[in-house]
Amino acid sequence: MRLFLFIALVVLYSPQQVKAGPCDNVVSISTSWPGGYTTTLVIPVTTTVSSWTIGITFSAAISSLEVWNAVSTTTDSTKFSLINLSYNGVQNAGTVFNTVGFNVRYPSSNAFPTITSVVFNGVNVCSTATVPPTTTFRTTTKAAITTKAAITTTKTTRRTTTKKAATTIATSPTTKRTTAAPPTAAPVTAAPVTTSGTGSCSSVAIISSAWAGGLTVTLVIPVTTTVTSWTIGVTFSAALSSLQIWNAQSSTTDNVRFNLINLSYNGLQSSGTILNSVGFNAYYPASNPSPIITSVVFNGVNVCTTGVVSTTAPAITTKAAPTTLNTGSTTPAGTATTAQSNSSAPPPLTTKYNYAEVITKSLLFYYAQRSGRLPTNDNPISYRSDSALGDIGQNGEDLTGGYYDAGDFVKFGFPMAYTTTVSAWSVIDYPSGYSSAGQLTNARNMVKWASDYFIKAHVAPNKLYGQVGDGNADHSYWGRPEEMTMARPASFISTSNPGSDLAGETAAAIAATSIVFSQVNATYSAICLAHAKDLYAFAKQYQGLYSSSIPQAGSFYSSSGFGDELAWGAIWLYRATQDVAYLNDAKTFFNQYGLSGAGAFSWENKAAGVQVLLAKLTNEPTYISSIRTFCDSYVNQPKTPKGLLFISQWGSLRHASNIAYICLQAADLNINSLTYRKFAQQQIHYALGDTGRSFVCGFGTNPPVKSHHRSSSCPNIPNTCDWNTYNSPSPNAQILYGALVGGPDNNDNYSDDRSNYVSNEVATDYNAGFQGAVAALQALAVNGKFN
Repeated sequence: MRLFLFIALVVLYSPQQVKAGPCDNVVSISTSWPGGYTTTLVIPVTTTVSSWTIGITFSAAISSLEVWNAVSTTTDSTKFSLINLSYNGVQNAGTVFNTVGFNVRYPSSNAFPTITSVVFNGVNVCSTATVPPTTTFRTTTKAAITTKAAITTTKTTRRTTTKKAATTIATSPTTKRTTAAPPTAAPVTAAPVTTSGTGSCSSVAIISSAWAGGLTVTLVIPVTTTVTSWTIGVTFSAALSSLQIWNAQSSTTDNVRFNLINLSYNGLQSSGTILNSVGFNAYYPASNPSPIITSVVFNGVNVCTTGVVSTTAPAITTKAAPTTLNTGSTTPAGTATTAQSNSSAPPPLTTKYNYAEVITKSLLFYYAQRSGRLPTNDNPISYRSDSALGDIGQNGEDLTGGYYDAGDFVKFGFPMAYTTTVSAWSVIDYPSGYSSAGQLTNARNMVKWASDYFIKAHVAPNKLYGQVGDGNADHSYWGRPEEMTMARPASFISTSNPGSDLAGETAAAIAATSIVFSQVNATYSAICLAHAKDLYAFAKQYQGLYSSSIPQAGSFYSSSGFGDELAWGAIWLYRATQDVAYLNDAKTFFNQYGLSGAGAFSWENKAAGVQVLLAKLTNEPTYISSIRTFCDSYVNQPKTPKGLLFISQWGSLRHASNIAYICLQAADLNINSLTYRKFAQQQIHYALGDTGRSFVCGFGTNPPVKSHHRSSSCPNIPNTCDWNTYNSPSPNAQILYGALVGGPDNNDNYSDDRSNYVSNEVATDYNAGFQGAVAALQALAVNGKFN
């Protein structure tokens, strides 16, 4: 009898005494924890204004203030000045201004710092009424006090594919259209503009997009000495209107020189890595020339030189995406420096797009999809907090955690397991792609967030929960995961209701995770491997389709066969254990289920993955021939007019990216290496901007701003988010960094339309192969093998 280990990490916080103050009428605290709280300002506007400044005073100095929808400055950490951004300066009389909020952080041993003054354009808007008694808060999220009309939307299927050929079903949602006030919009590229680059700082300040009156910049700073905290001084050639920062706290006294300070979760930066998670939108008068960054000072050292590299290695220079303008001209956007760990590295190389930025932002997308209790020290998504804490099994099992599937909030185990396997695979085979981007730890954590959930869901050797949430009820709700109240039933597979495809894929996912952690956390790796072995044995002994055992899953992610998942689970267990019995099983299933022929690699079809792993691990001609045939067929397939490998309308970019990833793996085996790498690069570059626009949210030129995604469409709490938000013509209120949208049709037509979930929804499985392919291209560039 096998002893099952279940490790539960329960974080209990002592109640925080949140003291009321004179500003309770305009300050709404939604979440509190030892050492911090989240608040939103709710300010009545009595006179129409075209710009605004808000002064905030605390009862004691705080550690940091993380603000959204405003630029903040301070001189003493007690008094803060918040200034409007270019798109939200106008506030009309008679409205309530409630889009600005912030996280307050302070030493947990200190008393709770209350807000004692809120001054809006010179007027103190805090009430002088008697304050209420002290209130006790725990780590909870307060739901917005709103009334949401129940509006039903129906999707007949979800991203449907088959084992041999993709099937496209494009059914429009049925909704009741109502008029809604548009949410606060992100800035949109509009007018032609010419940028002159970032001057002498072009190696560390990368312009990824530009428009009349603004530009988006990512800092890419080599870290030569391990630090536990950092300060970055950024100086511009002319005064800005405002600076919208992410992953740092900023302050300025003259709008020319800005001081950026680390947040609580990113102060530690290790020697030999690249700090590239900090970026900003710089706004300036549209009639002025674009300001140039003249100085970037990292912990007292000016890193704006032509050769800032690690002391142990030469550098590889990765050119960021050119800024494509509405005039049709292209302006170079500077270069980013990436350090290598091998002193015999090749000469510097340049790549067309900043792969490190793409990897970083793709991982941010997975942060945005997290379900369950979010760690306070590792949640860079300001609009996300704890959700679905009541997810339990039919016998009360804890099923919190994991990832929300796409633009909705169901946890579908089958595609989540596929996402985990492919993501872990890229971490295993392309670690330098992640480490050179400074994201190896985050990538491991991204995989572990899923595997932790799978371990919970595997409640007995032959019982695995495969879905949490009702897809139909979920799709009738448009709002935040933190505020959903619908029932979330859980469904499982067992010996009497088997699912070899689900169990086999989950076995593969956890086996791959065990490899990821084998050298960094041996205990966790062993726990994963034990679960993977039991799941595989369950899949092999009790055979059947999971979508027959969990019928509702079949309406969204139906499976047409399980032979490929049996082989997939077996080959991953062989790779994790080197037990030849698993290899023999994989070979047997390969023959039994005719896996020498493969359709497009996806959550539903793993045959191509089995082919390339068998080729990799055995070097046998049968498998080499199979994967060569697979890649050759897609390389030679006619492309769309602009160069996309088109497989299916639903998630067209996902399919192209998945095949690109598989063929990059085949290229590593010296199978038509140059041809396959060029093909893969072309498909990834199509998504990044080769058509003149990016299909990755928050990256590059003219990225999508209306993705079909509930939580990022919602304005900050306590603003209402409902079907009126869905129907709004405005961009999503939040930037869903790194998410790959479904993509264009077979003639390259694409509309950035929130209601079009076929071409504009995002999904965790969409990013898996895409992120893996980008990590592979980054690793090839870093190692001087291909560019």
